Amino acid sequence: IDPFDAKDFDDAISFKKLQNKHYEIGVHIADVSHYVTQGSRMDKEAYSRATSVYLPDRVLPMLPEKISNELCSLRPNEDKLTFSVVFEISQEGKVVDYWIGKTIIHSQKRFTYEDAQEIIEGGNHVYKDEILTVHQISQQLRKEKFKEGAINFSSEEIRFRLNELGKPVEVIIKKSQESHQLIEELMLLANR
Repeated sequence: IDPFDAKDFDDAISFKKLQNKHYEIGVHIADVSHYVTQGSRMDKEAYSRATSVYLPDRVLPMLPEKISNELCSLRPNEDKLTFSVVFEISQEGKVVDYWIGKTIIHSQKRFTYEDAQEIIEGGNHVYKDEILTVHQISQQLRKEKFKEGAINFSSEEIRFRLNELGKPVEVIIKKSQESHQLIEELMLLANR
């Protein structure tokens, strides 16, 4: 689940119902290290850049576009190398078990945040049950996080609509919706 205008899909989630009524939820991050070896010229250049820079009309990537937008982009219907954290989670949103390792994933569907939000708000889709279940779990994780004293640092993000000359003509306020929270909570869980 990414912004509609994303070019590189560097993370993905997976979902499966288990026989014991628990869920297997995976958080998968593109394995750039397979293509960029430590200490190489490309690694040193990426290190000096530190991050990709997002401008209103383009991205200045940390890595060459061939790597970030093709080789490491977790596009649907392609086998891709990833680092993964795979959780076994109860229906109450409690982590029962997990494992971390290198994986190969084959994404089945790319969603935009708007697509996922439409499903959360009652829309129909072939992956409706999966999205709604992962949404419910992410909301349980979020509720527990705040119960334990987490601070909500949410802020509004802005983006610009540009005219044909590349000049800003409109400021668009991007609101954090439940589809954003779904991904945010799973990424935070993987980090923990």
